[in-house]
Amino acid sequence: MKAFKYIIFLLLIIIIGVAIYIGVQPNSYEVSRTRNFEAPAAVIYDNVIDFKNWEAWSSWAEKDPDMVITLPEQTKGVGGHYSWEDKDGIGTMKTLATEANASINQELQFGDFEPSQVNWNFNAKEDGTTDVVWKMTSEKVPFMFKAFSVMAGGFDAMIGPDFERGLEKLDSIIQISMKKYEVTIEGIKDYGGGYYLYKTTNADNSNISQKMGENYGSIGAFMGQNNIQMNGMPLTVYHDMNQEDGTVVMSNGLPVREKVDTPEGSDVLCGYIPKMKALKVVMLGNYTNLEKAWGQAMEHIAKNNLEQSEEKPFEIYTNDPGMFPNPADWRTEIYIPLKD
Repeated sequence: MKAFKYIIFLLLIIIIGVAIYIGVQPNSYEVSRTRNFEAPAAVIYDNVIDFKNWEAWSSWAEKDPDMVITLPEQTKGVGGHYSWEDKDGIGTMKTLATEANASINQELQFGDFEPSQVNWNFNAKEDGTTDVVWKMTSEKVPFMFKAFSVMAGGFDAMIGPDFERGLEKLDSIIQISMKKYEVTIEGIKDYGGGYYLYKTTNADNSNISQKMGENYGSIGAFMGQNNIQMNGMPLTVYHDMNQEDGTVVMSNGLPVREKVDTPEGSDVLCGYIPKMKALKVVMLGNYTNLEKAWGQAMEHIAKNNLEQSEEKPFEIYTNDPGMFPNPADWRTEIYIPLKD
């Protein structure tokens, strides 16, 4: 009987000691993880700002497939929220403030405990990548949370790995979303024609984007100096395309309302695309996929016994990548002139 009393007494001492140890732990915590994404800040921000996307990359949802997630009518932006229920209880998350493409501040409420603050920062780098910082803090940590953290080896050890896994999954989803592309053969269409200012150059797969940018910059500067307004979206006329070695001879142009007489010796010239019938192909996706779109277009021409005219084929870039940060949303129209 005495031995039993000693055991009980010893257990009480251990329990009291553990309780004191837990009680003297800090009443606040901060857990933060950073990951570099090879993606524009705006693309990542657009995913994180809408709670409809969270289940796909949540490490907690991955660990507990029985978690029940409830999405309200508003899931995006300030006031957007969602809730979940799992074996540990009920939680909610709400967006309190945002700075577009730069930061998101949120509040996490779990059960009746004091809410925690969740912060996202999207730091764009000069190399086109983005450092994503995901942080959670609290200034009033309840005793039970302290107990859980002690058993896990601290708040950082308890929460940090979930942040790391979540960022890893989010990165994977972002990369997949940016690589999506879609090609649609719209068929034979009437093209209205028009004038355009252009510069001609040759290029290959390694420098075509650079040369396009340089040409559009020069044309834009010429138009600005001469008070000429653009009358449509940028285009490229292909004088020669060699798909085997990836080389092209091209004219990059900006449409204008009427014929422009350029100064003698200027490398910016004025051209005209006549009215015509053409096979129209639309591609949504990164311009790096245009080779595949052209391949499908040429297959369609061969399969349907269509005959190309002597006019040169061309592309029109119908939306501005600056307004559409995800390359999957870039829209290009391909026109291949056909004989009547």
